[in-house]
Amino acid sequence: MADQPVQQNNSDEIDLGQLFQVIGRGFQKFFNFIASIFKGVFHLIMLFLLFVQKNIIVIGAALIIGGVGGFILDTVLPEKYISRMVVEPNFNSVQQLYNNIAFYNDLAEAQDSVALATALNITEHEAASIKEIFTDSYSDENQKIKLFDQFIRGLDTTTVKAIDYANYLENFNSMDARFHQISLISTDNRVAKKAQPAIINSISVNEYFKLQKRINDENLDLQEEIYRNQLAEIDSLQSLYRTVMVKEADKPMQGTNINLAETGESRGRELALVQEKDVLKEKLVELNEERANKSTIINVISDFPTRGVEQKGILNSYKFKLPLLLLILAVGILALLELNRYLKMYNQK
Repeated sequence: MADQPVQQNNSDEIDLGQLFQVIGRGFQKFFNFIASIFKGVFHLIMLFLLFVQKNIIVIGAALIIGGVGGFILDTVLPEKYISRMVVEPNFNSVQQLYNNIAFYNDLAEAQDSVALATALNITEHEAASIKEIFTDSYSDENQKIKLFDQFIRGLDTTTVKAIDYANYLENFNSMDARFHQISLISTDNRVAKKAQPAIINSISVNEYFKLQKRINDENLDLQEEIYRNQLAEIDSLQSLYRTVMVKEADKPMQGTNINLAETGESRGRELALVQEKDVLKEKLVELNEERANKSTIINVISDFPTRGVEQKGILNSYKFKLPLLLLILAVGILALLELNRYLKMYNQK
């Protein structure tokens, strides 16, 4: 019986020893895995450096030729200018705006100056100077919050509970933004300003949007008439309450408590009318703001400038783009040759 505690201790020591061995082997495998990753990365780096060393002459020649060619192109080719205009489409016309701009850009890329000149109401020479035209949206966090607030106002209570701001942002796209920027790149720094009326009119002449605007104007006029009739009714009630209060004041006091109660009740009703009147005035102000914001099918927040701004920066320079293009091309061809050589050796084995 005296030997049992000793045997129990030995068993515990053996179990702990095995546990530490398992943990040690786990850590060893983990560190070996990390080391294998670093070895693999180092091996790839060395293979790349050996590849560069082996083909340094071809790669260097591609960079030099690209640099010289890019310098010549930057010197010979005309300067490009960019002009930007910010607009606010109304009545769900943003999709039409993007479609029209994409159509203009397709004509510019196809160098169809005749069709582009007709579409933008400019000369063929001016249309030929347009290299690219595109649209993108921009909205900061405050604008997204306002759009989210407007979005949930039109939903029922059950749907609102199922949608939060994070879900809204996941489905937010460029079409949902309030403001959109139209950019035009050309070799003529004045052509964007001349093309602006045609770009705006291409949206404004759409019969569907014209109908939407007319209905919206009629609804705003009707709503304003309702608010003003309500204000007139409140003014009549206020006048009636004042008349009643004056007559009550002229009567001889027959009971102090009753007169005080009636006076307080009249003043409470008059105060409620004043508050309702303030609410209606605020609604009229909001109505006028909405009428101003939707006075046109597409609001021009910022016009195209009279003259475009010259495109600058290394990323827009051929001295950067052409060497990079030739480098990618040279490396791609050399990599294919190396792959072909490896496949031949593998086939021979």
